[in-house]
Amino acid sequence: MTSPISVQLYTVRDAIAADLPGTLSRLASIGYTQVEPWGFVERVDEYAEALPAAGLTAPSAHAKLVGQDLEPIFAAAVRLGVGTIIDPHIDETRWITREDVEAVAAELGEIAEAASAHGLTVGYHNHAFELENLIDGTPALEVLAAALPPEVVLEVDTYWVEVGGVDAAELLARLGDRVRFLHVKDGPKTKDDTEQVAVGRGTMPVRDILRAAPQALAVVELDDHAGDVFTALEQSFSFLDGVRA
Repeated sequence: MTSPISVQLYTVRDAIAADLPGTLSRLASIGYTQVEPWGFVERVDEYAEALPAAGLTAPSAHAKLVGQDLEPIFAAAVRLGVGTIIDPHIDETRWITREDVEAVAAELGEIAEAASAHGLTVGYHNHAFELENLIDGTPALEVLAAALPPEVVLEVDTYWVEVGGVDAAELLARLGDRVRFLHVKDGPKTKDDTEQVAVGRGTMPVRDILRAAPQALAVVELDDHAGDVFTALEQSFSFLDGVRA
């Protein structure tokens, strides 16, 4: 692993709600140089000031794209220097049949074409159900990958892949260079978010995952955590930095 380590800001959502600049500065003090914002369109003015002040960049960001008014999202992303906008969730009901999944792929392709006019790339981030739902024996996420136009990338949430019953490292090997970002998280592989722990302190095969997708940016995330989240982020950074060394 040679690229910087990023962190999904949903992890520190409560801290950001209270103090956005202070939260970003605290992440930078841990050693993070990159972050992945969410809800950034509504707070673009604050992010535009706070990110450079903390010495942080945001190569990727989450924003609901399918069915949305795209121009404000594109404008905010460009202002913050975001290169890739990732749709974090498309309703589970659209992952049942091949026709439904191929329709999702077509919509993402259309959005990517519009985004390219702004110099932006579009991606998709999975949960567990895209792996649990099988279409002719193949996880729906892989059906999506096969149907996507080449300009659409994937951010594979490796934790939810394994919760969904699929070996994350093997999936990454199959998906190849389509994967540009990884959500790296750890825990006992359950659907109880509060059981997630610092990276390197759970049961996830993190080293195998990173080796399987060396081209992808590692983005630390905890959907929830029973302890102090900043301590978990410090421990996660230390572990990943050690793996990278």
